Amino acid sequence: MPEKYKGIIIEESLEDNRAINNLEVIKIRISSALRREDRWHLYTILVLEKDIKELTRQIKQGWYAHFWQGSKVVVIFQGKRFAFDHNNREACKPAVEYGLSLGIPKEQLDFPIE
Repeated sequence: MPEKYKGIIIEESLEDNRAINNLEVIKIRISSALRREDRWHLYTILVLEKDIKELTRQIKQGWYAHFWQGSKVVVIFQGKRFAFDHNNREACKPAVEYGLSLGIPKEQLDFPIE
């Protein structure tokens, strides 16, 4: 059986939040923003490569999600995908630059893994 990637998907980043129903959710966290409309619903998930491809079609413009399997990282934006080794910080530059071009703040483009 293929190994799964772990990742975090923000419900508000999805065109259709029902996509979460098809994913293996292992943890749910709601951000602590005071105003309800500013809160994010973060789902820690386990996914296969095919799930990542589907999420690339589901994610809204200006958002991203990232997944990891050991030090292998996959970052997805709407219709775009980047893969790199987390141990090689130079390798993530194309994903960071693309995220910046969409207006995503640099501090949000750090792609943490466990």
